[in-house]
Amino acid sequence: MSNAISILNGATFDGAVKITEAGLRGMITLRGDLSSVQLKSAVSAVVGLGIPTQRKINRGPKGGVAWMSPDELLLLVDYDNADAIVAEITTAMAGEHHMAVNVSDARAVFLIEGQGAREVLAKGAPVDLSTDAFRVGDLRRSRIGQLAAAFWMTEDDHFELVCFRSVGAFMFDWLSNAAREGSVPKYF
Repeated sequence: MSNAISILNGATFDGAVKITEAGLRGMITLRGDLSSVQLKSAVSAVVGLGIPTQRKINRGPKGGVAWMSPDELLLLVDYDNADAIVAEITTAMAGEHHMAVNVSDARAVFLIEGQGAREVLAKGAPVDLSTDAFRVGDLRRSRIGQLAAAFWMTEDDHFELVCFRSVGAFMFDWLSNAAREGSVPKYF
């Protein structure tokens, strides 16, 4: 069996802000009725967190739960345990319509860190990233330079971004170009 590696094996770019390919991350797409007691219980059992409100992410010691749409969550879990967690969810959701899929190897994750991180994302995302409109725990599914992506703020001047692995190298190059020294307008 081959060893799993991330798309860019932890590549980094240090410019006006730091861009880092985050390495392997466990991610599970969970679709179903988000108001279901059974679904809420299954999510709580595997990550110890409740369902976030629209456009939010909940984080805790066991992982995270990101609201992706009215019937979809992205569970952030330990990479090595993702398949076992899918099996646990499937058992917990027996008899209720749902879909739980390990998408860990189909995604790439990037960290955007430093003063100016908002500006880097704002260059490509049609999202209000002002400090009044986007805060820690906020999440958006959007586009970054025409690529589908989701991103959330983990702390001031720190974002995580997830995209399809197939465009991960391009996303890294795009983010690195947007984070070049002297290119951040310092608007926010």
